Amino acid sequence: MSRTDSNRSGCFTPCQVSASWSAPRAVRWLVAFGLLGAATGCGPSVQVRRMAVNETKDLSGRWNDTDSRLVAEELITDSLSRPWLANATRKTGNPPTVIVGQVHNESLEHIDCQAFVEDLQRSLINSGRVEFVASAMERSDVRAERYDQDVNASENTRKAQGDEQGADFVLSGRIASTVDRVGGESVVAYQVNLKLLDVQSNKIVWNGTKKIKKNVSRAGAEF
Repeated sequence: MSRTDSNRSGCFTPCQVSASWSAPRAVRWLVAFGLLGAATGCGPSVQVRRMAVNETKDLSGRWNDTDSRLVAEELITDSLSRPWLANATRKTGNPPTVIVGQVHNESLEHIDCQAFVEDLQRSLINSGRVEFVASAMERSDVRAERYDQDVNASENTRKAQGDEQGADFVLSGRIASTVDRVGGESVVAYQVNLKLLDVQSNKIVWNGTKKIKKNVSRAGAEF
């Protein structure tokens, strides 16, 4: 049988066998080294710069911590300058007691409303012109503690049930947004509405609004 016949019958020479195995193996090694190089030397560099907490830096144009803080401070400042505060103080002789209720997110993006509520609480408390009571969730934790004290605490350190301070006013509101977009440019408008309600009469004693508008331009398509 000739060499040609033996090759046609399915048998391979030593050179042919070596070549048939070495080529795929070489490709695998090249791919492995290429991936290793991409992972170690060709990836994007990362730079981190610490910022002051009150420094403003808008990246995406979405609602951020600066928006939350500035809106809370401005609305609370406006609220405390209105007649309801003087009227409530004159009626009882003491600063009114306020609680923050629900703030609903009706915008087109995720907004941490709890963080915004905390900013509202902080602005109210730091004003020193109103007293503040805990939210419904916080009150439930405190009440559970008092129930536990009824069983486990000593008589002279136990806190009695039914001696809480009730709120005179409830602050509640909503956050809404609209987006007008053409190509890579958009205008995002936020509107925050807050209302202060008299717990006894359900009267709205103050209604405040704050608007924010941002122009966002994107050079390329967003994936």
